[in-house]
Amino acid sequence: MTTFELLERAKSAKGAMATASTEAKNRALLAMAETLEARSASILSANALDLEAARGHISDVMLDRLALSDSRIAAMAEGIRQVAALPDPVGQVLRTVNRPNGLHIEKTAVPMGVIAIIYESRPNVTSDAAALALKAGSACVLRGGKEAHRSAAAIVEALRLGLERSGLPQDALQLVEDTTRQSANELMTAVGLVDLLIPRGGAGLIRSCVENATVNVIETGTGICHVYVDAQADLDMALSIVENAKTSRPSVCNAEEVLLVHRDAAAEFLPRLRERIPQVELRLCRRAAAIIPGTPAGDMDFDTEFLDYILAVKVVDSLEEAIAHIAAHSTGHSDAIVTRNRQAAQTFTTLVDSAAVYWNASTRFTDGGEFGLGCEMGISTQKLHARGPMGLEELCTYKYIITGDGQIR
Repeated sequence: MTTFELLERAKSAKGAMATASTEAKNRALLAMAETLEARSASILSANALDLEAARGHISDVMLDRLALSDSRIAAMAEGIRQVAALPDPVGQVLRTVNRPNGLHIEKTAVPMGVIAIIYESRPNVTSDAAALALKAGSACVLRGGKEAHRSAAAIVEALRLGLERSGLPQDALQLVEDTTRQSANELMTAVGLVDLLIPRGGAGLIRSCVENATVNVIETGTGICHVYVDAQADLDMALSIVENAKTSRPSVCNAEEVLLVHRDAAAEFLPRLRERIPQVELRLCRRAAAIIPGTPAGDMDFDTEFLDYILAVKVVDSLEEAIAHIAAHSTGHSDAIVTRNRQAAQTFTTLVDSAAVYWNASTRFTDGGEFGLGCEMGISTQKLHARGPMGLEELCTYKYIITGDGQIR
């Protein structure tokens, strides 16, 4: 089936999704979670084929990103159940105005229509995106990367079975079969068929969508995330935060890529850090290299999303220098300060212009589940309509519904 045929089918289902009751949508989501777990064996078999084909072509940390297990499938199902438990955003009255002429105006949340998602090698995005789009009353068209296509197809087959069992149209969930650039370009230019396109992946994918799409796009950003260890930081806390932000799962977009350390803390902190995370390659500025051994930082190391056990390290003279460095190099995703100084933290959180700004916490919390959104469609680094983890509310638009009794202007 061609991409346009899939889009036409999704469009034909968006009316049923827009009018589906909260109970019907929740029933469908619970059925989808059940069928996902029931078909875990076939999903894992498909995933094993994807992993076998990818070995030798992608890094070990990216293989981990691709890999599924019984526990990860259970977590995907739990994410769907969490979305079912969330309030339904569709139909919520966001604002009410009663005019002197008797008009009653309600600003009301409504579904987007058809939401298309282009993503790469994370199979769990398949279920997260489907659950969020469907709960938000929209049809969902998924286009994954070739590395995870077998896994995505097995997941979608299970989810569509859940939709069928619940009485909602299977056509509301589609997986694009073509994983070439052509299908991505078709989604980007499907005006009248795609109401919203969300790219979720590397810098090249996102840049291509932003530059070439003629449909509406929400830009999800790459994560060049910073942690700044201030002169007045609790160094034990800072060590724990940096270790978690860099090593807990280095292949994800909220992992730390750059460490900034105030000069007054560097002499004590950096040797302790070197001992704490020996598995991480530290790419050091000249001043950091004078304190600990490591790899000299290259010109692009402070502008690279490594997605690996690599951390760029820079010693700075002041809070202001740290903020200026972040302004020059951050992708606007997630940045953190570790300090006991409340005024320094307030200055940092005010002036660092990122979607998520942390004081004394790891950047790894930038996640829909951790923010109480159930799961997320992606992390938006733009400023219009949606910013940060995109949950149900961000997947709706709104319209004004006006009630009168014969008023004319």
